[in-house]
Amino acid sequence: MSTYTAIHVAISLIGIASGLAVVGGFLTARRLDRLTAIFLATTVLTGVTGFGFPVDRVLPSHIVGAASLVALAVAIYARYARHMAQGWRTTYVLTAILSLYFNVFVAVVQAFRRVPFLEAMAPTQSEPPFAAAHIAVLIVFLALAIVALRTFKARAEPSRAAAV
Repeated sequence: MSTYTAIHVAISLIGIASGLAVVGGFLTARRLDRLTAIFLATTVLTGVTGFGFPVDRVLPSHIVGAASLVALAVAIYARYARHMAQGWRTTYVLTAILSLYFNVFVAVVQAFRRVPFLEAMAPTQSEPPFAAAHIAVLIVFLALAIVALRTFKARAEPSRAAAV
């Protein structure tokens, strides 16, 4: 593994871990400001560094990366420029969870490409175990989004624009 790849993977894992903590905050109606900043920054870095790998064509990972960066731009705007006021709270929660989903989606793809027993189960990534893993991840993230919207929106602290 090259140094660049190792840095990209480390940033991605920090983004996923901090993102899971932020979603945990959504589920308990708590704002985790420092973790949110870490999540958003590392997830942006994950997307940006993902474009730094040498390739000769656009890959599905580039499309997911671009979609993630668009979702992150909206999440950052909703969180920091609009302070999650009114409908921006819903926008922030959805785009933050979507960005985390994209990161986890790519992690699952990479796991099936790099972990020997997973690669053996789905060598072409078109086999049922690969599809099942992605469907399971999608279902989990849809459920998290539904619960997070209900909890974080219903019991949200008042926006503290000055404290942000």
